[in-house]
Amino acid sequence: MRAGDLDKFITIKRATTTTNAFNEKVQTWSDLVTRRHAMAQPVSDAERFRAGETLATRKYRFTIRYSANVADVDPRDRIEFEGRIYDINGVKEVGRREGIEFTATARAEAP
Repeated sequence: MRAGDLDKFITIKRATTTTNAFNEKVQTWSDLVTRRHAMAQPVSDAERFRAGETLATRKYRFTIRYSANVADVDPRDRIEFEGRIYDINGVKEVGRREGIEFTATARAEAP
């Protein structure tokens, strides 16, 4: 993985549970890592067609360098990229602790 390929920034968010003014438990999203260098590649329409997707979505493949603070990121977490929130669909390690690749989807109509 070349440093020049990591030319975008992402924020990885993790769900946390807090209590509101009425002492009810509510889920909020807090930043796990902010402004992390990443490679962002849109998934091609051919790949989406083979996967049987028909909804209006934006699907990306994000790759970041491996580190201990992101080693446990999984589909319960989210990625923020260019003002959109992406749900993580898949996570895989690239090489031997060289990088982590995320496949993530956002609705196309989302801001």
